[in-house]
Amino acid sequence: MLPALPDLIKQLIAAPSVSSTKPELDTSNEAVIHLLADWFKTLDFKVELQTVSLGKKNLIATIGTGSGGLVLSGHTDTVPYDLERWTCDPFKITEQDHKFYGLGTCDMKSFFAFAIEAIKTFNSQDFKRPLIILATADEETTMSGAKALLNYPLSKPRHAIIGEPTNLKPIRMHKGILMEKIHIQGLAGHSSNPDLGHNAIEGMVDVLATLSHWRNELQQKHQNPAFAVPHPTLNFGHIHGGDNPNRICGACELHIDLRPLPGMSLDNLRETLSLKLQAVAKDSPFSITQSALFDGIPAVETDANKDIVKAAEQLTGATAEAVAFGTEAPYLKQMGMDTIVLGPGSIDQAHQPDEFIRLDQFNPTVHLLQQMIHRYCVQAHD
Repeated sequence: MLPALPDLIKQLIAAPSVSSTKPELDTSNEAVIHLLADWFKTLDFKVELQTVSLGKKNLIATIGTGSGGLVLSGHTDTVPYDLERWTCDPFKITEQDHKFYGLGTCDMKSFFAFAIEAIKTFNSQDFKRPLIILATADEETTMSGAKALLNYPLSKPRHAIIGEPTNLKPIRMHKGILMEKIHIQGLAGHSSNPDLGHNAIEGMVDVLATLSHWRNELQQKHQNPAFAVPHPTLNFGHIHGGDNPNRICGACELHIDLRPLPGMSLDNLRETLSLKLQAVAKDSPFSITQSALFDGIPAVETDANKDIVKAAEQLTGATAEAVAFGTEAPYLKQMGMDTIVLGPGSIDQAHQPDEFIRLDQFNPTVHLLQQMIHRYCVQAHD
């Protein structure tokens, strides 16, 4: 017998699966994966585990045969947490004010519990097209789980829902993420004589001016009114240079965050950035290098006329929207799936102390997933 819905959520939250670029904070997701594997086997799913890296696994659970059907996808990891800022235990569900509090309740372990609760209402012989559950590793850091799935032989599913928190409103496009490090190497010296060195901070002033001008160019050239911020953004998020006011700064480093719109290529943006930095470095005494802080996440768009978009709009009563945060949708789309993002909870609670999901979203989420499963796997809608 499978646990009741609240107990499914409680067990998922109780299994730590923090994903972090800091090794001392990073944990395995295998406890969550094995919980899900046992539960989906109980539901007569064929369950396969894919090793992503040491201690990190993906789960692929399938019921039904053939092509088409529906994918319900989510990530099993959470962000790190600051225990001092939590008023409750992050790994123990606290029910209060008609909410479940816990790390991963909103982003996004609970989605798997809702999927299981929806699937319980079907029999294995009901499925004329396959229903596939994807549970991935390290979405919060490297997207390595989603990238590993690109090499996995799925049965050509056509429709996909990623259960990230959207307050049960369908999302059909989101911006990409590009994070780059720019390092300027100058020459340190005594501040009493500027001729003794090359001040890297002054070189960074030129870089900032160039990037500010490029940002204006990008915003004038690229517009999409579907987004709350209808143009790409370029944020100067971190800068550090020098070590003392009486020394000429020998090195300065800048970290930037660029959020491109759908249709803008990450590779092209990196190449353009490189050319602009080369232009700044030309005829200057500085060495300027550029490197990626991580691989980046492409922007994504699913056509408004795709069946999965129309069905989600009809069932939720909400027009599909666009968001600025990134998801695994680009990788599922690369695998040939028409993909939307649709799940309970609000992105405002994600990555926050005292993360929560409202209890009044439990039944609507389960009902919505039942309808989607029935449409694409039982009725075999194309």
